[in-house]
Amino acid sequence: MTTFDDRERAYEAKFAKDAELTFKAEARRNRLLGEWAAALLGKTGDEARSYALTVVTSDFNEPGDGDVFRKLADDLDGKADEAGIRAKMAELRVEARRQILEDE
Repeated sequence: MTTFDDRERAYEAKFAKDAELTFKAEARRNRLLGEWAAALLGKTGDEARSYALTVVTSDFNEPGDGDVFRKLADDLDGKADEAGIRAKMAELRVEARRQILEDE
């Protein structure tokens, strides 16, 4: 093997690890968003956990954050505005990434 081959394999491994980290962090962020929204909606216990799961699965509809944002905006109509939802999405993205990195 050459140094170039070793370097290429290292980049591929890093890309795969970064992609996995991003996926896990997005799923964690969506669960945290679901828990936040459930609290705003007055849901607790199993009902809150079930709602959080619907937020996580809503992210599988299309690429990007648009599907999660639309679900939250529809569900939180009158309880949180667009700016508040987007700010919470950004805040929880950072928190989710921190949690995932701590877990590793």
